[in-house]
Amino acid sequence: MRSKFKWIFTLLLAFSMQFSFAQDKTVSGTITDGKLPLPGANVVIKGTTKGVSADMDGKYAIKAKAGDVLEFSFQGYEKKTVTVGAASSYNVSLKEVAKTIEEVVVTSIGIKKSRNQISSAQQNVGNKELTQAANPNVVQSLAGKVTGLQINTTSNGANASTSIVLRGNRTLTGNNQALVVIDNAISSADILKQLPPEIIESVNVIKGAQGAALYGEQGSNGVLIVTTKRGAKSKMEVTVNSSIDFQKISFLPKRQTKYGQGWVDTSYDFGFNNPSDPRNGYSSWSPYENGAWGPAFSDPNWAGTMVPVGLPQADGTILMSKWESRGSDNIKDFFKTGMITQNSVTVNAGNEEGYVMGTYSRQTSDFVVDRDGMKRNVVMLKAGKKAGKWKIDGSATYINQSTSETDSNLLYELLQTPTNIDVNMFKDSGTAHHWTVYAQNPWQIIKQKRYNSNSNSFNGNFRLDYELNKNLSLTNTTNIQMVSSTNDSHNDGFNENAFYDYSSLLTGTNTGTYQDFGGADQYSLSSYYISTNMMRKVYDDILLNMNYDLTSKINFKANFGANVQDTYYSYTQQGGTNLKIAGWYNIQNVQNPDRITSLSNGYNQTRKVAAFANMDFDYNKYLFLNLTDRIEQTSTIVGKTFNYYSAGLSFIPTIAFNSIKGDVLNYAKLYINFSKVGNSSSVGQYAATNVAYGASGYPYTSGGLLSYTPRTALVDPNIKPEFVFSKEIGGQFSLFKDRVSIDGSYYINDTKDLITNATTSYAPYSSTLLSNTGKLQNKGYEFGIGFVPFKSDKGFNWNVRAGLTHYKTVVKELSNGTTDLNLLLDSSGGVGLYASVGEQFPTIKATQFATDADGHVIVGANGIPQVTSTLQTVGKATPDYIINLSNTFSYKGLSLTAVADYRANYSMYSDTYNSMLFAGFTLDSAEFDRSQGYTVPNSVVNSSLPSTPVYVTNTTPVGGAAATDSRGLATYYTQLSRIGQYSIVDASAIKIREISLSYSLPSSMLKNTGINSLKFGVNARNPFIIFIHNGDQYGRKNQGYTDPEASYLNTVPGYSNVGQYPTTKTYGFSLNVTF
Repeated sequence: MRSKFKWIFTLLLAFSMQFSFAQDKTVSGTITDGKLPLPGANVVIKGTTKGVSADMDGKYAIKAKAGDVLEFSFQGYEKKTVTVGAASSYNVSLKEVAKTIEEVVVTSIGIKKSRNQISSAQQNVGNKELTQAANPNVVQSLAGKVTGLQINTTSNGANASTSIVLRGNRTLTGNNQALVVIDNAISSADILKQLPPEIIESVNVIKGAQGAALYGEQGSNGVLIVTTKRGAKSKMEVTVNSSIDFQKISFLPKRQTKYGQGWVDTSYDFGFNNPSDPRNGYSSWSPYENGAWGPAFSDPNWAGTMVPVGLPQADGTILMSKWESRGSDNIKDFFKTGMITQNSVTVNAGNEEGYVMGTYSRQTSDFVVDRDGMKRNVVMLKAGKKAGKWKIDGSATYINQSTSETDSNLLYELLQTPTNIDVNMFKDSGTAHHWTVYAQNPWQIIKQKRYNSNSNSFNGNFRLDYELNKNLSLTNTTNIQMVSSTNDSHNDGFNENAFYDYSSLLTGTNTGTYQDFGGADQYSLSSYYISTNMMRKVYDDILLNMNYDLTSKINFKANFGANVQDTYYSYTQQGGTNLKIAGWYNIQNVQNPDRITSLSNGYNQTRKVAAFANMDFDYNKYLFLNLTDRIEQTSTIVGKTFNYYSAGLSFIPTIAFNSIKGDVLNYAKLYINFSKVGNSSSVGQYAATNVAYGASGYPYTSGGLLSYTPRTALVDPNIKPEFVFSKEIGGQFSLFKDRVSIDGSYYINDTKDLITNATTSYAPYSSTLLSNTGKLQNKGYEFGIGFVPFKSDKGFNWNVRAGLTHYKTVVKELSNGTTDLNLLLDSSGGVGLYASVGEQFPTIKATQFATDADGHVIVGANGIPQVTSTLQTVGKATPDYIINLSNTFSYKGLSLTAVADYRANYSMYSDTYNSMLFAGFTLDSAEFDRSQGYTVPNSVVNSSLPSTPVYVTNTTPVGGAAATDSRGLATYYTQLSRIGQYSIVDASAIKIREISLSYSLPSSMLKNTGINSLKFGVNARNPFIIFIHNGDQYGRKNQGYTDPEASYLNTVPGYSNVGQYPTTKTYGFSLNVTF
């Protein structure tokens, strides 16, 4: 009986439990992000419309039954599901995702937009990426991080110059650099590179013209929107940043190491005092030549012997050195290890009603060239306050910078150093010349030739917002920039014609004073020049802002405004030659001041005024239309008004069709746009106005008469800006729970009415005419991908970001049927940069080897190649594609990041390589036995009359006993320096831009220390460059001849001048502490 009762009791209990599970009950809990509550988070019973929202403490309560699936969600966080069981309380933690998608960024004229609203290609770079390698130059820190963006260090030094180019060139003769806007006011790259990176919140790179059209013609090349940090919304916080970097030469040109100092078969008649010395009678050796045509280092009569080196010293002594090679890079000993230091302190505080921030930063740079350096001090104050309907933001920045540099032609002088020379032997020689009479002693150059600059700049920014009502507000932004600078240069001069000769050690007829040595000038007149410059710029925007919900699904926002920009610039230069007292650099100390026609002073002023409109339509949060229009006048083109406009559409499929959104596709955006902008940068101040200049030439300069002459360059009175018509299509996608992000765009920019200079012959006193003629097309695509190959709950993450950029700029039309426009011509090197119809811009054209119909090289009777009389296309100066790659590995507080890029398949002319040819320093000049001469391969010679040539195989060597020209090798390589094609170099290169390793101490270790955060870092910037040779069609392999980034004149690539400092690399340490 008892067992039967137990069975019945168990059955009833089971039924009662099943019944209780089927009944609704109250399920409650708290929703957090792992630490803090998420008020307003949603809880929905999946498959129903039944749901609730969490309260201010993140708490929720909902009626549900066992087996129901609760779906928890919150904007910007991953969804999470929980199945209801026997328990009645479920605390849920949501993980934050898709920050970049929901992020609000600052766009043109300071308008803030969500990523969904943006209808053009843009990429945002945050403070963490900018400062990860402690680069003191914000502009340089962008290199390799943004698709479509090229940051080029065009001139290295203590205060390096950089260019910012987005999507290639859009103009032939005007400015191709991107616009820089700092805190909603137009600024410059020069100001940006001076700002401490730690105060930069973000740089939003607007690549396409549509996104930048609100800036009119100033935005035609894209825009960098720079936002500086605001004060923290918390109690007072103090941040200290400190770093030290050590700087070294990255590479030097590779030079031959088989032959030493001397010249080919010049019969110098230098002999050694011992008549039996086996070195006597060697006619190619000389102790003062800048060539490397001397004896071989392996010659048993010379190897290891002591020989005079260079010129006699000031006290008459002659330096002696062993006859041996000191390596291809023997001149590297001239350069020291430089040092860069950065120190800054930032104090900020604030709350919901206001903030205040102050920053002081100091940077010093002791460059790799002795006595070259830079010092910079920056003070910035920034504050903001909300008061009812008013909101005020203001900032003031003061920058003082001083630099001192020597003559940038220094490398050219050093490259004339034979490899048997120890450059340090002449460090304290006291003479202006060294191992050659044809180049100045670089140790003396850095003392005697100095270029000093001191500048002070002030930037004041004031923004005022007033809320008229919930739909309307007014904004006014006023910015004042003032820069004053003083620049001076001096050359101490020298006179060494009376110095001692070689007779104490050598015999021969060429052992007299300097004046006997090849006729080289050993005299330089001292000089001193000083200039002052002042720039003042006033910028003001006023906007009426509107925000209306037209219907429950349509939102309308608009900004109507006006802008005025006024820029004033003045300068004065004076100076002269022959200092009365050595070392006193003052105008009073100049004996021969420049005549009035050589002195310079002046001023210019430009003004722009514009009215503009920006309108945004939002349909149901997934379809966005943006329209802009700007009507602009500029004082450089008087009395004319120009209209610039754009339209863009963006569509978010994952919001419009929620069903396509899932674990694979998390987010998608498609956009399309077009725009019309302009560019009148080729028309300078007063270029369209007839003005006169001081007369020069006899009898004005030499006769002392004063007069003026009209300008010979004419401007078409109907000139207008170049107009750029742009079209763009693109998209952004997020996949696999945001583990993969993809973005891409394709664009076409058509530039019409190109502004070019054409030679005139019909107007009296005129030489050129500036007018609108020609067309240019720039098109390309960009593709970026970010993915997370590995992500661990234990804290290890691996993030990868890669990008591909391709663009092509083609000249479609030039003026009056012209097919070529010369932008640069180096007649001695036989090369030029051209805009050529039907070809990519810029095109490199050069002289070439003259050949017969079968392609054989034509040589003269002496075996020397002949040169074509015209320049022909030998390469293009822009890469086929650019690949960017960055990797970040992180584990808890440890982070390792590397950034690199690869620019492929393009060419440049290397003036450095060209300058090494005539003197016998190139590697190919030592690939054969010079004593046997060299016969040009695949060469022919004319055996008949010039008018009826008959070509036969050439057998005449250049150099050697059988040569018809005793100086054949020098003559041959001098001829090669006139063949521009021979100095074309493959510009393809891989650059490791940054490697940084940092460690942040855990907060648990900082308890009770007063320190909020502490981070240590080690970094390397530009540590490696790998030159890639992708084929002879791009030129010869780059053996360290030229950094491709330095092959820029303004923003036109393709020509690299030898008169530049070598590229450098840095290794350093950094510390960041927050209290």
